[in-house]
Amino acid sequence: MEEKKALSTQEVADILQVSKSTIYDLIKKGKITSYKIGRKVRFTESDVQKFIAVSKKEQSQVGCSASGIVQLQPCFRPQLENCGFVICGQDLILDILSNYMRNYGITALRAYTGSYDSLIALYKGQVDVASAHLWDSEKDQYNVSYVKALLPGIPAVVVRFISRQQGLYVRKGNPKGLSSWEDFRRSDITMINREYGAGSRVLLDENLQRMGLCGKYVAGYQNMVQSHLAVASAVGRGDADIGVGTEKMAEQVESVDFIPLKKERYDLVVRKEDMDRPEMVTLLEIIRSEPFHKEFGSIGGYDITDMGEIIYGI
Repeated sequence: MEEKKALSTQEVADILQVSKSTIYDLIKKGKITSYKIGRKVRFTESDVQKFIAVSKKEQSQVGCSASGIVQLQPCFRPQLENCGFVICGQDLILDILSNYMRNYGITALRAYTGSYDSLIALYKGQVDVASAHLWDSEKDQYNVSYVKALLPGIPAVVVRFISRQQGLYVRKGNPKGLSSWEDFRRSDITMINREYGAGSRVLLDENLQRMGLCGKYVAGYQNMVQSHLAVASAVGRGDADIGVGTEKMAEQVESVDFIPLKKERYDLVVRKEDMDRPEMVTLLEIIRSEPFHKEFGSIGGYDITDMGEIIYGI
């Protein structure tokens, strides 16, 4: 990756989909390289890529870290029984939910995995709560179809969490006049993609399929990054003309415009047998509470209508 700018702590937190406190903890432990300009902490892009590469190597075994991040690998639940209560997903709202639960005396840890792999982890018993924003184009429905398919024989409950706008990231001023899924047919555009199993990639693939367009014919389709912010940053730098992601992350990159295309559902999925566990009862109490609603009802980018309602399974 070519070095183009210094990254702030918040930008690195957004790229890794963790909280700023987690980044400071990683610095303290010497896990990620940083430098200072005056009193401000900064990172190079190669520092971040090196950290990601090392973290992937460490994922050859399952374990919990002192920073509260769980690394996932195919396993049986007994390997995680000392890790506490694990919430899986990439949106920063889950970090805040985890912190709320700790205030209630519950050790709530985080696993940062895309929607598809999050449901697989729930099926395998690696996590207690999975998050998903996977669109079924045939039914124009989010998540339920995938829960049925990826958790065969396991009664599950889908809880409404938030809604977000998904759409296109384009360069500021939209110089190529991009506006819809049909623009992926154009020969003069290069895209940047998300990793396999990410909800944004599934949304793209479902729309390409409806158009009868195979991804391999779209320039840049095989170029993958791990977060919405990384997609937006690539477009903003001019490394790509177009990418798919959420509206909120587009607000973090000044050189990017956002074109809304789909209101998506970002839901929580749990095993039905776990609904009476004290941890799950507390989680539902928190996301239905007025303080939690107030925190997210005014920050933009999140629609909390129906948060906490059970939409499938009971």
